Amino acid sequence: MDNAALAEFLRARRALVRPKDVGLDAAGDARRRVPGLRREELALLAGVSADYYVRLEQGRGHRPSESVLDSLARVLRLDEELTKHLYALARPAPTATRTRERVSDTVQELLDAWTTTPATVTSRRMNVVGSNALACELAPCYMPGTNLLRAMFLDPGTRETHVDWNAAASDTVANFRARIGTEWDEPELTELIGELSLHSQEFRELWARHDVRTTTAGAKSFRHPELGVISLRFHAMPLEDGQVLTVLHARPGSRDEQSLALLATMTATRRRSR
Repeated sequence: MDNAALAEFLRARRALVRPKDVGLDAAGDARRRVPGLRREELALLAGVSADYYVRLEQGRGHRPSESVLDSLARVLRLDEELTKHLYALARPAPTATRTRERVSDTVQELLDAWTTTPATVTSRRMNVVGSNALACELAPCYMPGTNLLRAMFLDPGTRETHVDWNAAASDTVANFRARIGTEWDEPELTELIGELSLHSQEFRELWARHDVRTTTAGAKSFRHPELGVISLRFHAMPLEDGQVLTVLHARPGSRDEQSLALLATMTATRRRSR
């Protein structure tokens, strides 16, 4: 069991639970010195001793049983994915996840064949390992070789491209945690997390929340310098070795569909001129 990681997760998630969320009297909230529940309150609600729970948060606890983990997940109001993450911290897998930082030729051929559909492939470390020309024209952060996490927080251009940057940043961090799971002590990952923590207050705050979320579908709006705002739907599908294929498309018959078609024409024209 990774005691330190489990302790950090418990502290972070406890701070996000308000007393009124779990039926406690919130009259004295203004006098609280800590955000969220107190350790003693959480222990009482989870049916464990305060001393045992304190040891867990200090990284000194023994491996908790399934019933204890289920109780903690209930009180901390964890969803299914966060509960799985809690179990993974308490019972880490014996084998590491394979990471592939190169897209296969077959997948790249598929991306290039989609001339009217923006599409990318990202690795477990959120590196863009493959994309098509339309995706790069839509958002420069989709250029192969870009790390989406670093671009989101350190590149002003990426911030400008995303219409709802706050939502995009939150989703990116939560998806990153979901992809790396409990195996974030790799040199490349610790270097990336350290760099972002040093240079971005916004990243530090989101990282400290310990949100874990795998987003398989949703909507994003991009700000293009020539065509204005383009709102698209996306679907993310897992490939081998931790890679994820993300495909974007517009609502049929919408103005966004027309903008995307025009962008595809512009992209093809520029490629031919080059």
